[in-house]
Amino acid sequence: MSIDRTRLPATLYTAEQCHALDRAAIEQFGIPGFRLMQRAAQAAWAVLQQYWPGVRRVTVICGGGNNGGDGLVVAGLAAQAGLDVQLVVVGEGYASRLQNEARDAWNWLSSTEVSAEPWVSGMEFRGELIVDALLGIGLKGEVRGDAATVIAQLNRSGIDIFSIDTPSGLCADSGRVLGCAVKATRTLTFIALKQGLFTHEGVDHTGELLFDGLLLPEDVFEEVPVSAFRTDDEDLRELLPPRERSAHKGCYGHLLVIGGDQGMGGAPLMAAMAALRSGAGLVSLATRPEHCLAALVKVPEVMAHGVESADELEPLLASADAVVVGPGLGKADWGCELLGAALASGKPLVVDADALNLIAGADAPVQEADWIMTPHPGEAARLLGVSTDQIQSNRFEQAREIQARFGGVTVLKGAGSLTCDGDVIHLCSDGNPGMATAGMGDTLSGIIGALLAQRLDPVDAARLGVMVHARAADRVALQRGSRGLLATDLLEQLPMVINGLELND
Repeated sequence: MSIDRTRLPATLYTAEQCHALDRAAIEQFGIPGFRLMQRAAQAAWAVLQQYWPGVRRVTVICGGGNNGGDGLVVAGLAAQAGLDVQLVVVGEGYASRLQNEARDAWNWLSSTEVSAEPWVSGMEFRGELIVDALLGIGLKGEVRGDAATVIAQLNRSGIDIFSIDTPSGLCADSGRVLGCAVKATRTLTFIALKQGLFTHEGVDHTGELLFDGLLLPEDVFEEVPVSAFRTDDEDLRELLPPRERSAHKGCYGHLLVIGGDQGMGGAPLMAAMAALRSGAGLVSLATRPEHCLAALVKVPEVMAHGVESADELEPLLASADAVVVGPGLGKADWGCELLGAALASGKPLVVDADALNLIAGADAPVQEADWIMTPHPGEAARLLGVSTDQIQSNRFEQAREIQARFGGVTVLKGAGSLTCDGDVIHLCSDGNPGMATAGMGDTLSGIIGALLAQRLDPVDAARLGVMVHARAADRVALQRGSRGLLATDLLEQLPMVINGLELND
């Protein structure tokens, strides 16, 4: 039976947790470490044959750790199969520095006809494919010296690169490039998915991600806690089951969207439209009076109300099951007054855009148990009073920090958006670069608000909303490409995703 290495688990782990899984397999379940290394190399060799079947010359770049040991065995397997193998080892006194399983791999390699070439600056890589086994998941500091020079040469080569476990130079925990990192064509990761492969710069360096569990028994995974979970199709089916035929609009909630100061009427309207397409039974819009006519012409299903003050907003808040506040809200007195009324309403809230900026500028931190905050990295930086670079340097830690400071549920948007409720982090591995355009955050807030109005728990509304939003964008990109993708392009795709329909249905 063939192994489908494109099927990825829902669980994500840190590098330390992956090492703990490895130790548990060896120490508690009696699987020799070198046998695990051989399984990893055999899996890598199978992927090489499957995805690069015509390659006859391969260059394998090995460092001195266990990642390099994986590469040594791959080189031996390739040579045994008749390929022309160039094995390049990096580091002075390479063989003398090898320990444990990597030393076993070197000794095993001596039984083959492969000879190692010490790396020297400017040497030619002769392979039609490069196997990257230079640096593993234990990397902590910046890549320097020979390793940095090798990585730069690899990335300039124009040759396909196949990374073993993780692209060399990429932080397996945060997805941050540690000075420099390999830009892989494909990466095969082992035992467990490393969370950094799915977020920040990890998505640019990993290429197509494949997975092999190396036949570890399920009991091994009972020994180590999970760091995060990917939201997937199973979550969609569980959280949004088929509707009863007897249902009516009152069964699916009334969402109120608040925003649209002068000149910004489109933002809350996009949120309201996305909410309707995501299954909300009723959607009301509270905005500047001058925006109402355009809203009704564009979307007659939205109940548009012109409001000038918090007093006019009160009856709308009273009738809503959930509220989205922030799209196009502005930071002037009008926006401040409406935000204050929304916060005082006691309703479940989705807080986005200018509402986040107003909260970030408040004299004292506001904390609510029943809200969902949806900052992008810039807004997150303002909420925490740090730089955007600091937010991106470890998105998992920063999502936890925002949630701890402000309560409720935090959605830290970006590549590999994260949803944190203070207990568990959920990651969205869907999405594409076409989403880097105006209005995407507004449509996301509407989707999450619609799910909140449909009485999903805040964390489930947030994480599922993020996935539905990304999947809709992926459907558009598959049809049209990612450049020129508009936020409103997602609207027609949202019901398809929400209802679990495939693109070719």
